[in-house]
Amino acid sequence: MKKIILALFILTSFNFSFAQNSNDKISVTFKDDTLLTAIKAIESATSYKFYFDPVWLESNKTLVSGTYTNVTVDEVLDKILNKTDLNFIVVKNKVILTLNNIIHSDLPANYFSDSPAESNSNNNPDNPVFYQQYDSLNSYSVTKKSSVIFIGKENKESSKKSFKLTGTIRNEETNKTEPGIYIKVKNKNISTSTDVDGQYSLQLPRGLNIIEIKSLSHKEISKTVILYDDGNLDLNINDKSNQLDEVVIKKKGQRATETTVSGLVSIDIEGMKNVPLILGERDILKVATTFPGIKTTGEGSAGFNVRGGKEDQNLILLDNAVLYNPQHFLGFFSAINPYTAKKADIYKGSIPADFGGRLSSVFDITTKNGNPEKFSGEGAVGPVTSNLSFGLPIQKNKSSILFGGRATYSDWILKSLDDENLKNSQAGFYDGILKYNNALSENNNIEATAYYSNDRFSISSDSVYKYSNRLASLKWDHTFNKDHKSALILTNSEYKFNIDYDSPDVNSFKFGYKINESQLQLKFNYALNEKHKISYGLSSKLYNINPGYQHPTKPEATLVATDLAKEKALESGIYLSDSYKLSKNLLIDLGVRYSFYASLGEADVNIYQENAPISDATVIRKEHYDNNEVVKTYGGFEPRVAARYFFTEDFSIKAGYDMTRQYIHLLSSNVTQSPTDTWKLSNANIAPQTAQQISLGLFKNLDDEEYEVSLEGYYKRSKNILDYKVGAQVLLNENVETALLQGEGKAYGVEFLIKKQVGKLNGWLGYTYSRSLTKLDGQFNDEKVNNGKYFASNFDKPHDLSAVLNYKFTKRYSLSSNFLYQTGRPITFPIGTYNYGGAEYTLYSDRNKFRIPDYIRLDIGLNIEGNHKIKKLAHSFWNISIYNVLGRNNPYSIYFVTDQAGKIKGYKTSIFSIPVPSITYNFKF
Repeated sequence: MKKIILALFILTSFNFSFAQNSNDKISVTFKDDTLLTAIKAIESATSYKFYFDPVWLESNKTLVSGTYTNVTVDEVLDKILNKTDLNFIVVKNKVILTLNNIIHSDLPANYFSDSPAESNSNNNPDNPVFYQQYDSLNSYSVTKKSSVIFIGKENKESSKKSFKLTGTIRNEETNKTEPGIYIKVKNKNISTSTDVDGQYSLQLPRGLNIIEIKSLSHKEISKTVILYDDGNLDLNINDKSNQLDEVVIKKKGQRATETTVSGLVSIDIEGMKNVPLILGERDILKVATTFPGIKTTGEGSAGFNVRGGKEDQNLILLDNAVLYNPQHFLGFFSAINPYTAKKADIYKGSIPADFGGRLSSVFDITTKNGNPEKFSGEGAVGPVTSNLSFGLPIQKNKSSILFGGRATYSDWILKSLDDENLKNSQAGFYDGILKYNNALSENNNIEATAYYSNDRFSISSDSVYKYSNRLASLKWDHTFNKDHKSALILTNSEYKFNIDYDSPDVNSFKFGYKINESQLQLKFNYALNEKHKISYGLSSKLYNINPGYQHPTKPEATLVATDLAKEKALESGIYLSDSYKLSKNLLIDLGVRYSFYASLGEADVNIYQENAPISDATVIRKEHYDNNEVVKTYGGFEPRVAARYFFTEDFSIKAGYDMTRQYIHLLSSNVTQSPTDTWKLSNANIAPQTAQQISLGLFKNLDDEEYEVSLEGYYKRSKNILDYKVGAQVLLNENVETALLQGEGKAYGVEFLIKKQVGKLNGWLGYTYSRSLTKLDGQFNDEKVNNGKYFASNFDKPHDLSAVLNYKFTKRYSLSSNFLYQTGRPITFPIGTYNYGGAEYTLYSDRNKFRIPDYIRLDIGLNIEGNHKIKKLAHSFWNISIYNVLGRNNPYSIYFVTDQAGKIKGYKTSIFSIPVPSITYNFKF
């Protein structure tokens, strides 16, 4: 039949003039007839003869109905073929049907030019698509074995130059949707990735497109598509046993150069196993500190300083719920189970408009779903901790559950020490996570997560410290259509700590603190058209804080019971953003967020004397507010703008501006964050923090995207940054604002990063030069620090160099190393003594004028993987590492004491001053 059509086409091209319209009129009636029946009816009523492939009509289930009176054959065919993929042409009394394409009476201009690709210009929709012409060009060659997929049918009257192609990518074996699959159009600057539901959307030019699908863990596929209209193309992919690292780098490199987001760090969860860390423990947050712009104040510190910001300026999210204390064991281990984590993105610049409440960064961590097909899991056994996670289906291919648990047995280390005080100490932690996922329908999915962690330690025999995190989240994803999606999220988080002090005298006591927050979020994503992708939504959060209590535990105690008044506040926000594609080279994200905060009663608020320093002596009265009565409100707009411009396909420049507001503050009596730090809400006497940041970056992929290189600079100004007066007491202080100062901050820096994850040698090298400065210049002398001039903040470390490298000897054996260098953090030194009123006092330098010695550390690790047989009970992985190979005595802190002779002596404390070996066994089943 195909030969008949081709012969007719050739004969009519040379011997007949083409007639797309016939003047012969017919009358015909159809009632739920098949296309084949309708065509035979037209043949019976006229002298026309139809030529076609019967398979086209047999596979088409369209039914024809209608009455046509005294109309042309062309009009009838236009109607009955309108909603099919069939076209037609009338030659004399012959009707030739074609599938998708149109038979053209002449070739387009310059068709026989030297460049066939140019002759088939997509800029002219009248030009036909002759896909076999691409065979003459290697860069556009169509694989002979691959079949061509047609979407829609050719229409000469259409003026559209591009169409939208959407679809879902599933695993052919499990039928489960696959998120994060990279999709690229060959030889065109068009690419995307599937979303969390495995769905994708591409705006493609009319005509031929070669779609390539690449993934680290799946076989690559290529589809040749000829596009004539908007359409849907669902694809299936298969797992592969041999994984190509090159695919991963290409995907991540494209993301770095293509998106508007600058200052984004994405942690490779699986690759963390090759980074040697203390005691062989995988740690998402410790790995994050090896990237430029993310630091800690010292070894074993619990907090993070991102681009010159304080520890409390980081929003740490676990499945959309806030995690207030992300560390175990006083900062040595992360509270996030690496075996249940799926993705970790850190925004340190260009923070999306849907995030609010913190100034410096967002740590957005998502956990895995359980395996919907079968029981599976993984775990590890190390020198001080063990870890196990597993997932299993509840209803196959529809719902699943994931459980992860981790615990320490570190007491045996303390018991083995010679020091009697340490031998009688105890230290331990555990955490657990439970996640449920259910695909209710094609358009609805729910996820529920519950998490709990607990730490308990006692370094002295008379005190026991306990602190815990608890969070829960519920998320409902709903798809209205392929362009419009929503998510309803409900979360609750709680952090608390307790201290039990058992004194040999009568003054034993219990001390505690608790913060609880509940939040409701509603988020929408709408793909308006090929140029605009809209995101909008709103959220509201309720804070409840118990600022602290101290209760004596013995009846004869002389201590007075203390209970600070509880705090309550409501923080809400609404946002709108538009990802606007001005051209193929220029992409702009325009976003705005409006946040509103209300401090609520019940509360007694101090009113202080005007034109006088805030102190206990200047309180003139108290004002009482009833339960839920508004005490004080704050709010304002938070614009977010980011732009990306392509110089070439693999070289881009990005710029961004962010304004952020923060209504909650961390009160700490230490240089570094500790479990006994408390959170304080903004109120009538404590204003919220604000910050503005501008950033500029260059992003380049080299050697066919084997290397990813970036150079970013930033400048940030902040206001109402919280600090403390000299000798401030913040714990159990009813009038804590009298001990606080609020000032200005500025931070700036340059960050360089080069990454390579292809070949035998892979890893990354990062360097940061940055400064973080604080200015406390109040109206009165006791509100000034360093005479009101800028001084280095506690976490100001100008030079920061880190290198994480892994060398693969074979597919099973590799050697890893981790090198860090940091400038020593600032410190205040005693520089002399003076006499006043007959007493001798110590004279200190300006705040943070000096620095402790620089920090240098080298770690190495040997990684041994089990054999790569597919069918085996469990796949194993051994990690043998040495932390601090050089045995460098890096100072954690320096402190001073006055001896009995009245002399001031300085002492240095270190956490790990010798090499620390460890061996960890990892397994997956």
